[in-house]
Amino acid sequence: MVRADDHQLKLVANRALQSRIRAEQKSAPKPTRVRTKLLAGRTPRTVAGAWCASLALLLITSGCSPQHGKPDFRVELEDFFAKNRLGPDDFRITGREEDESDKEGKQANREKLQFIATAQEAAFGTPDKPFLFAEVGLRSDDPRWRALEPEERKKRLDLKKIELAAGAPGGDQDGKQRGLFRQHCAHCHGVTGDGAGPTAAFLNPYPRDYRQGVFKFKSTERGAKPTIADLKRTLIEGIPGTAMPSFMLLPNDEIEALVEYVRYLGIRGEFERDLASGLLAQDEDIPKTGAELLENYLNRIVEGWAEAETKIVRPPEPPPANTPEELHASEQKGRALFFDNKIGCAKCHGPMALGDANDGAAEKERLFDDWNKDKTAENAGFWLLPKIELKPRNLRLGIYRGGRRPIDLYRRIHAGIPGGPMPVVGTEQGGQKGSLEPEQIWHIVNYVRSLPYEAMSRPHAERATALLKERN
Repeated sequence: MVRADDHQLKLVANRALQSRIRAEQKSAPKPTRVRTKLLAGRTPRTVAGAWCASLALLLITSGCSPQHGKPDFRVELEDFFAKNRLGPDDFRITGREEDESDKEGKQANREKLQFIATAQEAAFGTPDKPFLFAEVGLRSDDPRWRALEPEERKKRLDLKKIELAAGAPGGDQDGKQRGLFRQHCAHCHGVTGDGAGPTAAFLNPYPRDYRQGVFKFKSTERGAKPTIADLKRTLIEGIPGTAMPSFMLLPNDEIEALVEYVRYLGIRGEFERDLASGLLAQDEDIPKTGAELLENYLNRIVEGWAEAETKIVRPPEPPPANTPEELHASEQKGRALFFDNKIGCAKCHGPMALGDANDGAAEKERLFDDWNKDKTAENAGFWLLPKIELKPRNLRLGIYRGGRRPIDLYRRIHAGIPGGPMPVVGTEQGGQKGSLEPEQIWHIVNYVRSLPYEAMSRPHAERATALLKERN
């Protein structure tokens, strides 16, 4: 596990490298500016050369450029480059390359990285002035929006709401609050939604990184996006047991604007990563038109968000538990399943459901989520935040991050928790049969809900002993 002091040394080293490179830049010729036409009728955008774009890989400040006084979107692919073993040397032409093909490869990488920055701004605009292709989103007061069928509107973002959440905090002449995301969210989630805002390093767990399009607590199947209602509920209720507060006191239109902005950042982040994967990791050619960009990258991402409503987990009615006897019988069945080795609940949550099964375990046996599992001491400088361990929920506390309603617990067990090691056990839509039937999942739900009231000595002594032996 990367120690905090190691991480700080990495930050200092990176900042020193930034200063040295900027000093070299002052005496170097200015980078060539390029223009890229991405969509017919769209004004070509002028962007800095690929050298400046590659420097963005070294920036640590979340979403803020050192050359400007206001927050800006930037090429933010530190983790992507770490996983694909790419660094500044893969983009820097020094004149000491081994052969011409090496130089050509670096030049191609520079052009592709520059294109990613160009495409991002052309497709999504800036934090102060968001933009969307008409195929991705429109203002709800635009005649083209009103002409769409209701089902077609669900496939597009509402740019009017996004504009309400974008920009610097403040109000307009009518007293309408604007800049909502930067006011309420960016200090934790970052300007780009990378989950690495100024306060993120002090929090455990870290704020959600929207860019991967993975959200843990939702009503849909594991691989599906959250619905608008899921995101809205998270904003209103917060996430118990974390630093994510409730925004229940905000007016409904402001909550809806924030939800739309989160979706906007999620689509933008996935687009950046998919584009980088295609161009840099898979060596695909740069798209020549906006239509090609939409067809090969954006449409798939937007469609994934649009179909979330069709992926909601809708469990059947639970088995009868209307009397103390029926509820007790259900809890006992759930308890047996919870401690069943084939199901494996206790292997993470522990023999007494305290979430301590992996405490003190070796590094390879500890649990990490998808945002931390690839971090190592060797690649620590590529990451915005140091590595932290994932702690399974202490079910004795009765605090459930994804909601405490029975249906919330059912969905956590059925679909697992995306981005983490908690697996799918239910039968997903169009997928293979799960390891548990719906009735069995309901029994586990009833048992989990009883744990805060069950005596700590209740679990079988031999079962607890066996689990401890397995761990040791």
